[in-house]
Amino acid sequence: MARLGVNVDHVATIRQARGGSEPDPVTAAAIAELAGADGITIHLREDRRHIQDRDLTLMRQTVQTRLNLEMAATEEMIAIALKVKPDCCTLVPEKRAELTTEGGLDVRLNLDSVKGAVQKLQEGGIIVSIFVDPDPDQIKACHKTGADYIEIHTGAFADAPDIGAEEKELVKIENAIKLAQKLDLGVNAGHGLNYSNVRKVAALGGIEEFNIGHSIISKAVLVGLDRAVRDMVELVRYA
Repeated sequence: MARLGVNVDHVATIRQARGGSEPDPVTAAAIAELAGADGITIHLREDRRHIQDRDLTLMRQTVQTRLNLEMAATEEMIAIALKVKPDCCTLVPEKRAELTTEGGLDVRLNLDSVKGAVQKLQEGGIIVSIFVDPDPDQIKACHKTGADYIEIHTGAFADAPDIGAEEKELVKIENAIKLAQKLDLGVNAGHGLNYSNVRKVAALGGIEEFNIGHSIISKAVLVGLDRAVRDMVELVRYA
């Protein structure tokens, strides 16, 4: 049975649009947990466009389930993670101009630096995951870093223009799951997943946790965060 990690970045996006104090992503995290979320995910970006250092600090004090920090593998972020001690860190690529993360981390190209980041975080007692495309070479590179998990980037599946393309992406995801398991890597997944498409990925099996944000917060605007989280929990757990 898969777990659901709720990403509350977009609650912070709304707050930052006015530069005020509401809505508070820390409060949103608490509501998500009460609604059945198995964990909370936040991305502390270099430019602090949504989640702020204050949010991370308070969530470390208040999250009762599992706190997953998405972060670039930079010295600044590693130092912050080692100080705050989230339960898990997920290493992701980061570009200043992007609206959201545009694909998986190129671990093959940056093997030494990623391996160094993984080791520092693990020495600090933090579980480490790496966000990668469902590409065999990238998954093998993740194994070489000593990471505990991969998080499969499901964006290509979510953006597939037709059923045929979608099915091809599902095969890639399924093969990625099998390879990761063979290499003794835990498997998470996320990006672009919503109430219409998540069941197909969850039905593959082998994915321990789905990290989903935008679709949940979008639905929450219309029906409330409690209902939005409960509906996604149902889809993920019982696919």
